[in-house]
Amino acid sequence: QVQLVESGGGLVQAGGSLRLSCAASGRTFSENAMGWFRQAPGKERELVAAINRNGDSTYYADSVKGRFTISRDNAKGTVYLQMDSLKPEDTAVYYCAARTYYSGNYYLTAKSSYNYWGQGTQVTVSS
Repeated sequence: QVQLVESGGGLVQAGGSLRLSCAASGRTFSENAMGWFRQAPGKERELVAAINRNGDSTYYADSVKGRFTISRDNAKGTVYLQMDSLKPEDTAVYYCAARTYYSGNYYLTAKSSYNYWGQGTQVTVSS
């Protein structure tokens, strides 16, 4: 069983920055592929960024490329999402997701590939 706890959300003005953190329980964090998703009201949950087990391969949605950075610290069991140059359209609940005991060393882009989810953290960007 894995528990994911997100933190770092909040209210920020357009152009500002936030750093989300996701702390994972369990002793096998380094075997997990990790991802950040977001869901705005009335919209589908979408992938924002993903990272492989080693942290040396990442994926970004086109809408956040160049503004967001995903990273991980396997020693701390934590994955991060640094969000810069925030826009009002980034407003959403952000979810951390994990695919546990993943033998491949690739990032995962399909929502169905992840088997554990955090409770979400609200990010609101005002114009």
